[in-house]
Amino acid sequence: MKGMHSVFTLILCVVITGCVAAAEGPSRQSRGAGAPQAQDIRRVDSRQAERLYRIMTPLLRAMDDPKSPRDVSIGIIADREINAANAGGGQFYITTGLLERANDEQLRGVMAHEIAHDDLGHVAQLQTLGAGLNLGVILLEQLLPGSRAITPIAGSLIARGYSRSEELAADRHGVEILKRAGYSKQTMINALTWVTRESRGGNGGGFLSTHPATSERLDALTRLR
Repeated sequence: MKGMHSVFTLILCVVITGCVAAAEGPSRQSRGAGAPQAQDIRRVDSRQAERLYRIMTPLLRAMDDPKSPRDVSIGIIADREINAANAGGGQFYITTGLLERANDEQLRGVMAHEIAHDDLGHVAQLQTLGAGLNLGVILLEQLLPGSRAITPIAGSLIARGYSRSEELAADRHGVEILKRAGYSKQTMINALTWVTRESRGGNGGGFLSTHPATSERLDALTRLR
């Protein structure tokens, strides 16, 4: 694979609102743009990389337009808030808060929603510097000496809020993707319920958009067959 013997360093400064947002309270950089701070940069845990691969690969293969993990970029942002976003073309951003606080089912539901946005062509408007990291490369650690030194991004993740119709469509299509991969719609319902609880009823854009309200989305998901 081209570039397989390079050490990938992610440097990103994000100044835009998350598709999934569950705030624990104001973070140092979550209220505006800021340069990456050294103390915020940590090494990517190889177990988390393997976990992302294990959870996302079946969902990527279940898309209307299936993707290989090697065609997907993941930007990992060192932020305590629960957040994720899709930037189109197989490019996703995930916070360390989501990775550390979600169990596998919750992470699967969130990422099914984001993958559905990608499959449906709903592109989050992201202002970024730098690039994402190839998911396949992250996991080929035995072939990539030094890849454990890959660092996540310092800063906050912000993406534009989707419209009501886009959010409902992503919920529905996310459930379809989950079913194709062998999971039930309850995975999406549980994820939405969990993020809502963790956000204390917050009104972040995207996954927790107040338009449509969380209750409306949960009702719509419950009615799906």
